[in-house]
Amino acid sequence: MNYLVIGGLFFATAIAEIIGCYLPYLYLRKEGSAWLLIPAAISLMIFVWLLTLHPAASGRVYAAYGGAYVIVALLWLRVVDGVKLSATDYIGAAVTFAGMAIIIWGWKSP
Repeated sequence: MNYLVIGGLFFATAIAEIIGCYLPYLYLRKEGSAWLLIPAAISLMIFVWLLTLHPAASGRVYAAYGGAYVIVALLWLRVVDGVKLSATDYIGAAVTFAGMAIIIWGWKSP
């Protein structure tokens, strides 16, 4: 698997997880419909399935996935929640992306 495919898979995985957690949040905290729990459960099932598609040991996948999750969560904060990102948000995203890239790069090593 090439790095672009792995990165795309990580970001798709993070989106599935965030949607799966955001919909119950809407139900529990924002008085949303209980029907939101159905697509939430489906999204979390997709999240788990996507994790199985990664080409490395699960511990490495989870470690690298953390970087993608941070970036997607910050994008969610900006786009969905409408919160302007700070300089430290950008710096933190860059650091976590670098950590994720180092871990993924190491997958090719013995």
